[in-house]
Amino acid sequence: MDNLRLAHHNARKDKALYKEVQMVNKNEDYFLKKIQKILKEREYHISPKEYSVSIIRDKTKSRELWKLKYYPHRIIQWAIMLQLEEIFTKSFTNFTCASVKNRWMSQVMKLMSKYLRDKEWTKYCLKLDITKYYPSINHRILKKILRRKFKDKDLLNLLDMLIDSFPWKRWLPIGSYLSQFLANFYLSYFDHRMKEKLHIKYAVRYMDDIVVLCWSKKKLWYYYRRIKWYLEWSLNLSIKWNYQIFPTDKRWIDFVWYRYFHGYTLLRKRVLLKMKDKIRKLWMKINKWIMMNFRDWCSINSYTWWIIHCNHHRLYNKYIYNLTGHLSKYYYCIICNNKRRAIKYYKNLISKQY
Repeated sequence: MDNLRLAHHNARKDKALYKEVQMVNKNEDYFLKKIQKILKEREYHISPKEYSVSIIRDKTKSRELWKLKYYPHRIIQWAIMLQLEEIFTKSFTNFTCASVKNRWMSQVMKLMSKYLRDKEWTKYCLKLDITKYYPSINHRILKKILRRKFKDKDLLNLLDMLIDSFPWKRWLPIGSYLSQFLANFYLSYFDHRMKEKLHIKYAVRYMDDIVVLCWSKKKLWYYYRRIKWYLEWSLNLSIKWNYQIFPTDKRWIDFVWYRYFHGYTLLRKRVLLKMKDKIRKLWMKINKWIMMNFRDWCSINSYTWWIIHCNHHRLYNKYIYNLTGHLSKYYYCIICNNKRRAIKYYKNLISKQY
């Protein structure tokens, strides 16, 4: 029950307005005991009809999000992951970054910056990604990999049910909480093969995007052939046609929102253009005495985080520094709901306007 209660408390974060969350909150013990009962008596099941499908636009691609209902499915997935997350994390290598606690974009930056200090060993780069990774994950192979790590039959039956709840034999649903961990675990033995069998010194994997650095171009071609063979024959995956092998002195490494050079890091050009456009529109609002909304506040904070973690000091001073006052005012007035600060802010606005 303690595990289920903690799972509910974690799963409901930022979802206070969901009807199902409010329903469970009203009588928490009753609904959690109901989940405990169906799990103990092995009555829990998922059908494909219980997924709700929505399409989002990600960069130039459209992705299908398959989401399960909050009660009981998301609570059960959180309850499973509270027990398995540490086991999954221990099986990952130090260069596995996506969907791992404390190993997100900042960890990629640390690794890439550390690797590129060694100029002699990082003369060439192999950059590749896997074609339609989530839709290509084979259920049979995933179950086989899970059985290497876990021996508990009840747990394996529960994981099998979650994997088979999707109507096709290939495909993990994007949007399901458990999917991101299973997708990462699907490549965990591949990571160990790169490190222990191929003896690759410098590599980073961010879900299905992989970067390998080496001193020799011939060596990188050898690594590419071995990686391609293993992915195709062992995991039934294919590498996208746009893989690249290039010298790092002549061009940057474009990887996970940043451009990496020897000695410094810059934002990706597309991100820079979007940021400048967003800030220009925000200044148009401010000049018309229109308050920024929550979406504006969140996006500017995100851009600020991206900029301060790379070598864009001039860009920060030019675009972000003058907005910090407006960001803090919005925070105190709207988010903290501090009436004194809000009244003072609006009086200043009115006096300036008239």
